[in-house]
This record gives sequence, structure tokens and C-alpha cells, in this order.
Amino acid sequence: MQNLLSRHVETEESLRLGCGAGWYSTKVSGTFVTGPHATEKDCLSKIAELNPPLKRK
Repeated sequence: MQNLLSRHVETEESLRLGCGAGWYSTKVSGTFVTGPHATEKDCLSKIAELNPPLKRK
């Protein structure tokens, strides 16, 4: 899976995009994956859940 990034969408931009304001996890391409989340911490927790670190043997 691609690495996910956190991105904050302000109210003005959310109106333009037709989505809610808040934190979103996005692909590098900019595609929204999850959200909106109330805080960046919530967003980062979801990213960690969806994209856990690789385990080394």
C-alpha cells in the first residue's frame, strides 16, 4: 500500500471541494482516503491502522 499523508482542509476549501472541514488521510496523489477527522492525532492514528510499519525479520 502507498504511504498515506495527513492533510488539513479549512472551511473555505471544504466548501469548494464539497466535503467537510477537518483532517484527512490522503494518498501522495492527493486522493482522500479517510476523514474528516477532528484532530491530526486522530488522522495519524487511522493512517497507522491502515498502513502499519513493515516488520523486519
